[in-house]
Amino acid sequence: MAFLWSAFAGGVTGTLVLTTMMRAASELGMTRMDLPFLLGTTITDDRRRARAIGYAMHFVLGILFGLAYAGLFMAIGRSSWWLGALAGALHAVFTSTVLVSVLLPVVHPRMATGDTAAHEVTLLEPPGFLMLNYGRSTFVVTLAAHVAFGAIVGACVRV
Repeated sequence: MAFLWSAFAGGVTGTLVLTTMMRAASELGMTRMDLPFLLGTTITDDRRRARAIGYAMHFVLGILFGLAYAGLFMAIGRSSWWLGALAGALHAVFTSTVLVSVLLPVVHPRMATGDTAAHEVTLLEPPGFLMLNYGRSTFVVTLAAHVAFGAIVGACVRV
């Protein structure tokens, strides 16, 4: 039971840090990436509601990813901050290459694609490879935030 609670605590804490880092980077003009908005617009086109729904979705996903990282640690028989940081880096690379540039534009109902017609209304520009459409430093910010998330989860989880 302590294993699950430590994974939950790591997921919540890691998500708080990741979300804060991403929001701060956005406010400082380092990126235009807004993860809660990106998630929330899968549900609604109301911009205000999308952001609120997106934050809830992001925290649920963060907890689930914390549990997934913990499962990885359990499978390899150990956990540490640096193993978590490595998992976070791999997570960020996968997210920034395959997930948001290939899969997300196909399934997101309000994201433009190469096939979107000029008369169609979309809320979001596709992030592109390494999320470069959202700013030149978006990948670096995303990588740093995910490494921090993983390090926190790795430090919290007790295998």
